[in-house]
Amino acid sequence: MVVHPSFYEAFKFWLKLGFISFGGPAGQIAIMHEELVERKRWISNDRFLNALNYCMLLPGPEAQQLTIYIGWLLHKIPGGIMAGSLFVIPSMFILFALSYIYAQFGNLFLVESFFNGLKASVMAIVFAAVIKIGKKSLKNSLLATIAVLSFIAIFFLKIPFPLIIIAAALIGITGNFIFPDKFQSSKSQNIKGLEDEGSVLICENADNANECHIYPSFGKSIKIFLSFIVLWAAPVAILYILSDQSAQKVFYTEALFFTKAAFMTFGGAYSVLAYIAQAGVQQYSWLSAPQMMDGLGLAETTPGPLIMVVQFVGFMAGWNYHGDLSPFSGAVAGSLVATYFTFLPCFMFILLGAPYIEKFRDNQKISSALSAITAAVVGVILNLAVWFGMYVIFAQTGKINWFALILGLSSFIAMHWLKIGMIPVIAFSGAAGVLWTLF
Repeated sequence: MVVHPSFYEAFKFWLKLGFISFGGPAGQIAIMHEELVERKRWISNDRFLNALNYCMLLPGPEAQQLTIYIGWLLHKIPGGIMAGSLFVIPSMFILFALSYIYAQFGNLFLVESFFNGLKASVMAIVFAAVIKIGKKSLKNSLLATIAVLSFIAIFFLKIPFPLIIIAAALIGITGNFIFPDKFQSSKSQNIKGLEDEGSVLICENADNANECHIYPSFGKSIKIFLSFIVLWAAPVAILYILSDQSAQKVFYTEALFFTKAAFMTFGGAYSVLAYIAQAGVQQYSWLSAPQMMDGLGLAETTPGPLIMVVQFVGFMAGWNYHGDLSPFSGAVAGSLVATYFTFLPCFMFILLGAPYIEKFRDNQKISSALSAITAAVVGVILNLAVWFGMYVIFAQTGKINWFALILGLSSFIAMHWLKIGMIPVIAFSGAAGVLWTLF
């Protein structure tokens, strides 16, 4: 039975998630599935995967968008804003502190040691999640075959992710006519089904179904869209006015650049990192190439989405081009501008699109397409898990990192079979990384 949390209970979880969301999108999705579907039962597996399918199709960090979607399901627009913000805010402070230490002192030895150990436990979390999601999603051999083909296509053949999703959708639509029983899902068919499913009692106080917040409304959509236009245009206008002063020119340029980057991140952060690195290093000279690589390393080892590397780029832009401000004040301003304009579109995509995604959940053709997409996404998550595992075990030397391999296997056994909590395992792994490096 799925339960509906209070707003305060959800707040505490989203805040905790902001501090433990390691491992890139694969790790973050794994943690959310473990906590929200398996442990807390705040949302059903079907609804979780339905939200994930939509988020995987959008530009921007899919894990952060998934938190907005689930927060919106649980507690309407305030819940979505809270969830999406708390997913990013802890990593903002952590990454800013590390960026300052890096810029001021250039030494992060103990921090890097802690995160090297932590990566091994995140690797275990990711593979455990692939197993759990696969068991619940791949309900027959046909869906399992789609997952395998998806993995082969993206891992070995390097076929772009959007093409894989389109192909899966076409298979699902076609399969609905040929093998309809293979693509049927257990999704609810109406609003009462939501309450029977127990995922979120979002309509319990509604006088009529049209008042339920999961239903799309043209008037509401217009209000949301206009709100985001104002939220984007107002700070851009302020930065433009300030750009007449040479000290603040960099911040207006940042606002436009990171807005453009936010709409180009199809397929995850890695697809746009080359673009951000090239622009930041060569076009604007905000930082050097070695600094960009170090920033990517910091973003990979701290909680939050990998696209948080934009904050490091913004930090260095403000630090190096602070003008009349102090380097610290310039870094604060640069970090805030980069983060705000990168993540603002994520809220718009979800709060505008999620009601329409929920509306069509009971459409059999769309449901069949989403079932096939879900299977394909399992293959994509497996690809992320394998990539992350290879990165941790083989690192940059090409040799096996036996410490990471053994620690990862131990973490997997502890969580998957011994049922030890995620937080103790993560804490132990981080401490083990420091001890291993020191001794």
